[in-house]
Amino acid sequence: MTALAPADRLIIPLDVPDVDTAIALVDRIPNATFWKVGLELFVSTGPALIEQLKARGKRIFLDLKFHDIPNTVAGACRAAVRYDVDLLTLHATAGRAALQAAVTAAQEGADATGCTPPMLLAITLLTSLNSRDLAFDLKVPIELPEFALEMAKLAQESGLGGAVCSPHEAAELRRVCGSEFTIVCPGVRPNWASQGDQSRVMTPAERSRQVRIIW
Repeated sequence: MTALAPADRLIIPLDVPDVDTAIALVDRIPNATFWKVGLELFVSTGPALIEQLKARGKRIFLDLKFHDIPNTVAGACRAAVRYDVDLLTLHATAGRAALQAAVTAAQEGADATGCTPPMLLAITLLTSLNSRDLAFDLKVPIELPEFALEMAKLAQESGLGGAVCSPHEAAELRRVCGSEFTIVCPGVRPNWASQGDQSRVMTPAERSRQVRIIW
């Protein structure tokens, strides 16, 4: 993977409810280049916010986490290409057929619109879930780190460019999936910040030490 500048390694989440609040935050941090638009904000604003971010020269992580049958996932990815974003997410647990259909559809959408297809990232396991949730609620009989790795491997085998995992699983994903596989880690926050509903987190300092080791 080509070395990224620090500003490009940091993706700031726009976890706010409307365009005005989002743009106010973006304008407060003008040197930040990469911003995440999640489900709440996109449902609230549609493409209006994306257009404003693009006008400011920002890179966009459209984190919609598609999870449906293959045809529906493919259709959603094909449609999302027209927003000309950099990263787009879907759940690995949608299965191999859906992942492969998404890759094909994103390229088809790009060919039809003249846009560059976004890099597709597979969600391995939501950071709100812990080992107990995986075992007792979801009835998955393997350990959480192994499950995250298997989902990343499925994504890679299906042609996706990367995966989303908590910082705790990143080192093993990098070791197994290699340097060209993009890994995005949510759940990085200072000790003084609220964890919200995330359970697998790291501080920026911990993450920085890990990056120096595994990247």
